[in-house]
Amino acid sequence: MKRTAVSMGTVLVVLALFSTTFGQSAEPTRPEREAPAVERQGAEQAQQVQKLQQKIDEMKAAHQGLIDQLSAIRATATKERAGQTAKQIEALITKQQTAFQETLRQLEQEQQQLQRTVRNRVARPDLIGPRVRQAPSFELDGFDGRKVKLSDYKDQIVVLEWLNPECPYSKFHHETADTMLATAKKYRGKGVVWLAVNSSIKTTPEANRAFAEKHKLPYPILDDRSGDVARRYGARTTPHMFIIAKDGTIAYDGAIDSAPQDKKEPSAGKINYVDKALAELILGRKVTIPNTPPYGSPVKYGR
Repeated sequence: MKRTAVSMGTVLVVLALFSTTFGQSAEPTRPEREAPAVERQGAEQAQQVQKLQQKIDEMKAAHQGLIDQLSAIRATATKERAGQTAKQIEALITKQQTAFQETLRQLEQEQQQLQRTVRNRVARPDLIGPRVRQAPSFELDGFDGRKVKLSDYKDQIVVLEWLNPECPYSKFHHETADTMLATAKKYRGKGVVWLAVNSSIKTTPEANRAFAEKHKLPYPILDDRSGDVARRYGARTTPHMFIIAKDGTIAYDGAIDSAPQDKKEPSAGKINYVDKALAELILGRKVTIPNTPPYGSPVKYGR
């Protein structure tokens, strides 16, 4: 009986800890405090979609962990022939499953509504309008040993590709679709500089050097593990693309292409937004689609 009492105490502790996490996961998301002040509503909603997905994933993992712990405690109670205790734990599991499903349903509905709003904004560029802002300056070390300053590329067009060798979307656009390398090569020698930036706090120099060597990247991967540059630009996903015009303003901010955003697996889109924007800039024209919602894995930079 003493061992059973300990088991029930464990149940209460587990439920108390999970209640805190569960409550936090269900809170409405808000834009990052450090996001640029000029972020418009469309970009904020796209960010909320990404944050909601992250919360849903975290909530699922925490819920499964709780159910596994409760099931283990129930098995112990059954083994000790504490039938009443086992029934109480079974009731707790059922109650928790019901609450979890209801919260999950609400979060997914909120996410779907935001996704529809974002897609409508992309279909109606007039609802977004251009976001003209000066590109933040930076100086970063490359994982290949080179130091890179944005100021070194005055009077040139600069493309920034947020990349993570572990991200399935980065892998897809380098290994399957060859989107990044093909686009970079197309504009090489036309006054366009392509730079990759990795802001993942868990990345290693070895992983980045191996990725660059494997894919024969003609451009460096810059070390932003502090997350400072990512925060100042508002980079949210890998990939997240920025094009800096010759005058130093951000001419394009968003996704690499028009791949469907509601698909869980990476895919290629019909429109390469970066290719389109670069072609227009080289001809001296205004970028017709200056921003789109980025898609991919959330940038996991340090706090």
